[in-house]
Amino acid sequence: MGRVDFDFAGETVIVTGGSSGIGRAIALAFGEAGATVLNADIDPDPKDVDAERPTHEVIEADGGTAEYAETDVSNPDDLAAVVEAAREYGGVDVMVNNAGWFTRGDLFSVDQETFDRIHGVNTNGVFFGTQAAAADMRDRGDGGVIVNTASISSTHAQPDQIPYDSTKGAIRMITRGAALELADEDVRVNAVAPGHIATEFGSGAEKKEESVAADDLLKPIPLDRPGYPEDIAPTVLFLASEQADYVTGEMVYVDGGWQTF
Repeated sequence: MGRVDFDFAGETVIVTGGSSGIGRAIALAFGEAGATVLNADIDPDPKDVDAERPTHEVIEADGGTAEYAETDVSNPDDLAAVVEAAREYGGVDVMVNNAGWFTRGDLFSVDQETFDRIHGVNTNGVFFGTQAAAADMRDRGDGGVIVNTASISSTHAQPDQIPYDSTKGAIRMITRGAALELADEDVRVNAVAPGHIATEFGSGAEKKEESVAADDLLKPIPLDRPGYPEDIAPTVLFLASEQADYVTGEMVYVDGGWQTF
């Protein structure tokens, strides 16, 4: 099969939650493509068991330009601050609202504190990250791209995931609403929807792989394997690239075919 090489030289990209997992893979991919990358995360140290150095250090070691910005995405002021920090590099060209938190719970077990926390990180993080980046893009008059990390849970309910599913459903509509409002500003807004992704947090990847092998998921994955963070990054780069200039308000599934039946 052919290979697509993206070129983001001269562009500045913010990735929230870029220290670990999907966010780290996205940030590293943008760095490899020549972008200046700001990792906006609560902690610079990766949680991935196979990652030894912070994301920004890996990019810099490979000859790129990157910076870590301590960011609590549930705090709009922190998001505004990292967008302002991007001005040092000419302003944010691509905003990837990726940071998220996951917890299980059914309708009767979830308390207000848990519900508020997950919406604070997942929903508020995407909404106010979009708001801050879009305001900067509008004020500079250069346009830009926003890519949000949604999920198969944006449209498919799953057992004991009602708090998480509700945040991802909100992200889908934030994406669509923002795309509509920002079209005149030359700002495109899309989302990527990962399926069952085997991240390396603790034994997470091993357990996900075992679940697929044992066929104990509620629905099978047609491609017969879990996804990996590196499976998500190319779709994000595509949505951020000129090749997707006529794509906005969309949510692209990267799930091995899980949602097709």
